[in-house]
Amino acid sequence: MKHFPFTFFLCIGLLACTNTKNSVPPQDFVRQTNGHLELNGQPYYFIGTNFWYGAILASTGQGGDRARLQKELDFMQQAGIRNLRVLVGADGPAGQAVKVMPTLQTEPGVYNDTIFEGLDFLLSEMAKRQMYAVLYLNNSWEWSGGYGQYLNWAGKGEVPEKGVLDWPVFVKHVAQYAGCDSCHTLFLNHIRAVVSRTNRYTERKYIDDPTIMSWQVGNEPRVFSNEGKPAFLQWMREATALIRSLDPNHLISTGNEGFMGSEEDLDLYEELHKDPNVDYLTIHIWPKNWSWIDIQKIPESVDTAIVRTNKYICQHWMIADKLRKPLVIEEFGYPRDHHLYRLDDPTTARDRYYENIFRQIVISAKDRGLLAGCNFWTWGGFGRPAHTFWQPWDDYVGDPSQEEQGLNSVFDTDSTIQLIQEYTKRIQ
Repeated sequence: MKHFPFTFFLCIGLLACTNTKNSVPPQDFVRQTNGHLELNGQPYYFIGTNFWYGAILASTGQGGDRARLQKELDFMQQAGIRNLRVLVGADGPAGQAVKVMPTLQTEPGVYNDTIFEGLDFLLSEMAKRQMYAVLYLNNSWEWSGGYGQYLNWAGKGEVPEKGVLDWPVFVKHVAQYAGCDSCHTLFLNHIRAVVSRTNRYTERKYIDDPTIMSWQVGNEPRVFSNEGKPAFLQWMREATALIRSLDPNHLISTGNEGFMGSEEDLDLYEELHKDPNVDYLTIHIWPKNWSWIDIQKIPESVDTAIVRTNKYICQHWMIADKLRKPLVIEEFGYPRDHHLYRLDDPTTARDRYYENIFRQIVISAKDRGLLAGCNFWTWGGFGRPAHTFWQPWDDYVGDPSQEEQGLNSVFDTDSTIQLIQEYTKRIQ
C-alpha cells in the first residue's frame, strides 16, 4: 500500500470541505534530491526564523552589535533554530523614510563595505554553530529599497512618499519594474557582485560556503499587474539562470508568497516554480494583513486563521506535489493577544497559530513529506522596542521600520520560545 504523508490527507480533507577555516565544524550543502531537501545524505527539515537584519547587527558600524549577534545566535541554536532567512543588504541612499539603514548598495555597483563585512561575519558565526542561511537579494517593498530603488536608478522616478500606505499609487509605480530592462540589468550586476564574493573571515568563496542554504531572488517578488506577467516570468528566469551559472552548489528559491503574491493566479505561481533552476517552492502567510482575522478579537480569531492557513498550505502543497519539489513556509506572523507592541502583552493566540504550523512540519518530517520547513516572522530576541516606529539607532527587533516595533517580533522572554524548543526537538 502506498504511504501518503499527513499533508496529503489534510489537503484532501480541506478540499472535500471546500574566523579561520579550521575553527569551523565541517558542513555539507543542503541539497534537493528527488523532491526533498537533504543534508549529508539525510532528510533535512527545519523550524527557523527570519533574521533580515543579521548583516547589519554583525557589522562594525552604526546598527552593529557583535556581542548581541553572538548572544542571539547562541540562544537560537539552543532553541533548535538553525535556519535563518536574511536580507543581503538594502539598496540606495540611507536616511529615507522607512528604509532600513545602513544600506549595502549605495549606488549601482557601489557597496558599503561595512555591511558586506557584516554579512561575512554573520556567515562565519553561523558556520561555527552549523546554522544555514537563506539570502535574499531584492525586495518588492520600499523598506529595503528594492524595486523602487532600481526604478529610481533607471530614471523612472521616486517611490511614492507614503509608500505602501498609498497603495494604488505605490502599485502603479512599482508595476513598472517587471518590464524595466535597465532595472534588471542593474539587478543582475548586483547578483554577480554578491554571489562572486569571498568571505574575508573564512577566506572561502560564497559559492563554496555550505552555510548558505539558498540564494533567493527577492523578498515577495510580485508583478503588480496582469499585463506584466510575461515580463515578470522572464526576469525571474534570467535571475535564476544567472545565479545557477555562477554557483552550481547552492539551492535557488524565489521568495514568492504564493497565491496572494501572484496576482491571485495559481497558474502564474506554478509557472514561476516550474523553472528548472528553482529548487523548492515558497509561501508566506499573513492572517492579519490579508484580513483573515478581527484585530479587535485576536485570540477569538485564531481558529479561523488556522483553518484558512491550512487551506492555503494545501493549495500550494498540491502544486509542490505536481512539480515534485519541496515546499517551505518561509514567512508567517501573528500579533500579540491585544495587538500591543509590548512584551507584557501575552502571545497565547500566536502560540496556538505557530503550533499548528510547527506540528505540520514535524509530521511531514516523520512521513518524509514535501513540507520541508518554516521560518516564522520574526526574530526580536534580546532586542527591545524603544519607540512605536524605529528611530536611529534603536535596537533592531525584526519588524521593518514602516511597521510598529514589536508587532510580529518573538522575544527571548516570550512563551513562544518554549513552543519552538519543544517542536525543534521533534525533528532533530
